[in-house]
Amino acid sequence: MTIIPAIDEFARDLTEIRHDLHAHPELGFEESRTAGIVAEALRSYGVDEVHEGIGGTGVVGIVKGSGGGNRRVGLRADMDALPIEEASNVAYTSRNAGRMHACGHDGHTTMLLGAARYLAATRDFDGTAVLIFQPAEEGLGGARRMIAEGLFEKFPVDEIYGMHNMPNGRPGTVTITPGRAMAGAYFFDIEIKGVGSHAAMPQDSRDPIVIGSALVQQLQTVVSRNTPPTKPLVLSVTKFQAGSAYNVVPQTAHIAGTIRYFNDDVIELVKERITTLCTGFAAAHDIEIEVDLRNVFDVLDNDPELSQSYIAAAGDVVGADNATITLDQMTGSEDFADMLKVVPGAYCRVGHAGTVPLHNPAFVLDDAILPVGASVYARIVETRLKKA
Repeated sequence: MTIIPAIDEFARDLTEIRHDLHAHPELGFEESRTAGIVAEALRSYGVDEVHEGIGGTGVVGIVKGSGGGNRRVGLRADMDALPIEEASNVAYTSRNAGRMHACGHDGHTTMLLGAARYLAATRDFDGTAVLIFQPAEEGLGGARRMIAEGLFEKFPVDEIYGMHNMPNGRPGTVTITPGRAMAGAYFFDIEIKGVGSHAAMPQDSRDPIVIGSALVQQLQTVVSRNTPPTKPLVLSVTKFQAGSAYNVVPQTAHIAGTIRYFNDDVIELVKERITTLCTGFAAAHDIEIEVDLRNVFDVLDNDPELSQSYIAAAGDVVGADNATITLDQMTGSEDFADMLKVVPGAYCRVGHAGTVPLHNPAFVLDDAILPVGASVYARIVETRLKKA
């Protein structure tokens, strides 16, 4: 592995930054402290411009290369935490109850700060690096809000790159899937409006629990009996809420969940089937069922040529044998996909020594990944904006 020496020299500083961010996690659009630390750090590094309040709590830094040039490369990191009570037992554990950096966004933010420090000090490129610190990635639409508020009109880029840590027990590895790499996602809410009754006289009810239980089972057939097995789809019911007493058949029940997809025709079929099933159940039981289906993440589509450029730049850091192109798709979702719909670019996965999965209360990010990610970010700028 060949971490950029100048970055390796301040690796301890990066660890201190991440530990501080980890101890003070903030949910989406609440990242005021985090954004303040980012903005202050960028100014201290000598970044040319620092813009705050983009998309709520987002921060954008501008670093101009010494070679001039008009091309602009964007780098993006996310800043928000998850509503999870931490159980990792690390010394720098979360001090904010019910909040945790269980997806490693504290690491992503720190890695981009490391790249910013290096790029501002060296400026060995021909063009401009645009550093985007994004709020609210975890299903709250942070990327969409930044774009809607003029991110790429105010700070145009020709191409853009992002990354995510991967707790696969394989430190020093980088992978990219060209094309459709990560799933798009819909969230759904289904409200069953039945008829309540005394539990001892269920004949007077139209029991939303019984109806909802049958509906959940039928929703599973959407995947197994309606969609082509060659086109990946995940439909998960994650909430079923009803009732408040032992002796009352409730009036309503609420079902919710998520759909993950890679193909537009498949998601349109699934939306139609869910709506049809709910309409049919409502008619069969003479009740009302309301359905709310909403797109939260688009399919993340990596530009094939820029994926090759990104993996080559990563290979300069981790070694060509450890930087690989893969055809493996991930059913997880990522709102960097929204940026890639506007600007071509690529998104890579950086392995580290941890093996506890993301979004787990015991997740621990391996600090050794910080200078690796910072070096990969910096190298893609230097290679795509190479001085003549």
